[in-house]
Amino acid sequence: MKLYPALALLTLGIAAALPAAQAQVKLTPLADRVRVEISGQHFTDYVFGDGASRSYCYPILATDGTPLTRDFPMKTTAGEDTDHPWHRSLYFAHSMVNGIDFWNEGTGDAGRSPKEKGHTVLDGKIETVDGAIGVLRARNRWLAPDGRLICTDERKISFHANDGGRFIDFEITLRALPDQPLLFGDNKDGTMAIRVAQWMTMPHKVKGVATGGNGHIVTAKNARDAAAWGTRAPWCDYNAQRNGTTYGIAIFDHPENLRHPAWWMARDYGLFASNPFGWHDYEKEFANNPHKGDHLVPAGGSLTLRYRFYFHLGDEQAAKVADQYSAYTLGK
Repeated sequence: MKLYPALALLTLGIAAALPAAQAQVKLTPLADRVRVEISGQHFTDYVFGDGASRSYCYPILATDGTPLTRDFPMKTTAGEDTDHPWHRSLYFAHSMVNGIDFWNEGTGDAGRSPKEKGHTVLDGKIETVDGAIGVLRARNRWLAPDGRLICTDERKISFHANDGGRFIDFEITLRALPDQPLLFGDNKDGTMAIRVAQWMTMPHKVKGVATGGNGHIVTAKNARDAAAWGTRAPWCDYNAQRNGTTYGIAIFDHPENLRHPAWWMARDYGLFASNPFGWHDYEKEFANNPHKGDHLVPAGGSLTLRYRFYFHLGDEQAAKVADQYSAYTLGK
């Protein structure tokens, strides 16, 4: 077929104007989880029915299939630390919600957090949508040990990818009961969290024995490693090298979130979380004011929090984490 010059130019112009092909996300509901695939590759599962105290995303797989979060307690892997069994991969929780601890389990942190340990349960069916952005919607009931309803939540979790890496956008609206206010207490144990893989952690000790990987922590304000803990910044990144490749996880705190920029609960042993409530725990000048970071939602009111996880190759500079954060603030 002969292609005339004018038609050829028009065809090239149309092609140039078309967006690049986007990775397709497929969400498959199963009995106790939703499987998430990007371009046919397994990315993560949203697990809600295995009897755990909350829903969580596990595993989290890099574009080359490398697991980026700890296996324990979902399964036993040789060489992994087995502390804090409630640190299930990627999850949302807080330790003081109307006096109930929804973060720790059993006797966890008994000296600081409330003794009563709550749990969340799915309320209704999970809704899923496939596409360039895969979307999962779920509702949950937050229950005290005696079954009392403390609050509810509605969450929208979006999965997508670009040439830079893979993303999870987590948006949650927590609703107070019509006749009862909802108090989020000032405590370091929270809130939007991930437990990184053992090899990604910083060097640390467990019962006096040196363990861990070669990881590094850095915030948007250039607080690094141990100095990052308890500081405030719009984003924080945890990265490490494995078999010659550097992998990283960044968490973005949305600029409209409560008390933005958030405090970072970034530990050398691999816990990595954004917390808008732990004010007195993180800032020494308020150490004697244990209610400095309390936040009260009035009866019938709500609190919405938004975060983005960016799973990337390279350190924070190579992965252009700052640029990706800027795109997030613009709604991209």
